[in-house]
Amino acid sequence: MFEKQQDAMAYVRKYGCPDTFITVTTNPNWKEITDHLLEGQHPHDRPDLLVRVFRLKLKQTMHALKNGCLGSVDAWLYNIEFQKRGLPHAHILLWMSRDSKIHPCMIDAAVSAEIPDKNQDPELFTIVTSNMVHGPCGALNPNAPCMKDGKC
Repeated sequence: MFEKQQDAMAYVRKYGCPDTFITVTTNPNWKEITDHLLEGQHPHDRPDLLVRVFRLKLKQTMHALKNGCLGSVDAWLYNIEFQKRGLPHAHILLWMSRDSKIHPCMIDAAVSAEIPDKNQDPELFTIVTSNMVHGPCGALNPNAPCMKDGKC
C-alpha cells in the first residue's frame, strides 16, 4: 500500500494533480456473472467469478481510456480495493494531455444527477433506479447488501 502511495506522489510531482478520478465498481448482476451461476447460487457465492469478470471489465475500461475515449492521456494510475462486503472496485486517476483537459462546462454538459422520467425513458429509469440509487440500510432495510449480522 505504501508503494502505491509513493507511486501516486511521483506521478503528481511529474504531471501535477490528476485531471480525472473514475471509480469502477463490480455489479453482481452483470450478465457475465449471472449466466455462469449454477441453479440456487448467488453472485456472492462465487467470489472467483466476481473478481474475474471485474478484472476483464477493468482491463476493457483501461484500454478504452488509454486509447483516448476521454481524450489523450499522458499518465494513468489505478488501485483496486474491496468494498466492505467483498465487491472489488477500482479508483482510476488520469492525467490528461494539455489539449484534452476537461473543463467544468464540459462536465456540466455531460453529467447529471437526475432520475430519468419513467414515462419518457422507462429503460433508463429502471437502470438508474436499480443501480445508482442506494436505499436505506439498518433497521429500515435489514436485507440491504451492506448488512452483516444486523449491522451496516
